[in-house]
Amino acid sequence: MEEKQLKQILEAVENGSLSPEGALEIVKHLPLSDLGYAQVDTHRCLRTGVPEVIYAEGKTVEQIVGIALRLIQSHDNIMATRARPEIFVEVRKAIPDAVFYPAARIIVMRPRPVAAVGNIAVVCAGTSDIPVAEEAAVTAETLGNRVTRIFDVGVAGIHRLLEARKHLSRANVAVVAAGMEGALPSVVGGMVPYPVIAVPTSIGYGASFGGIAALLGMLNSCASGVSVVNIDNGFGAGFQASLINRLAAKAASGVSG
Repeated sequence: MEEKQLKQILEAVENGSLSPEGALEIVKHLPLSDLGYAQVDTHRCLRTGVPEVIYAEGKTVEQIVGIALRLIQSHDNIMATRARPEIFVEVRKAIPDAVFYPAARIIVMRPRPVAAVGNIAVVCAGTSDIPVAEEAAVTAETLGNRVTRIFDVGVAGIHRLLEARKHLSRANVAVVAAGMEGALPSVVGGMVPYPVIAVPTSIGYGASFGGIAALLGMLNSCASGVSVVNIDNGFGAGFQASLINRLAAKAASGVSG
């Protein structure tokens, strides 16, 4: 929003020709900052509660930094997903307080503490699934959620999952990442009384078809309450889990609206 536009809105509120609520509605719909190569959604946090997230893959360092510098003018905890270590080295030159989570491949710029609420269980079948699970976990933590990690509990050794039941029981929602045949979300879905977000990973031998076998297995889950995101989409799962967890935490606290 340009300074002139904002001044006009504030003057209208001051002279009574526009209500504060009306001004807020206008501000919600003035969302763009045009950088030429990107139209930055500077008002997304106002509409959804979360600033725009930068998908780093395919972007140049200059583009990532340019978008981030615009966003951190008014927002904290700006995430760049699918970032490589060499990208982080360059980003940190321009944004010194940037933090890199290598397992999750996420950069957080202008990091600020956020009070963690509720509990999200992030579960993965095997060690090879950890990068996708970490993407979900770091996303959820950055958005202000308490996260419990339960890793390497695939169905090939079902006793490992059964031993984690007490940790599963404390969550409001679970993110479950698995490759191969993708069976783990169905098992978890049959054990817990809350939503399960299944994440197929591109881990497995030839007939797993880069995660398609796991995707189809999860879509055909016989357990009720299991929903599925795209292959390797840990970010999407973590974001969705955050929405569910925060609603549950709000309900538990008795806050309405």
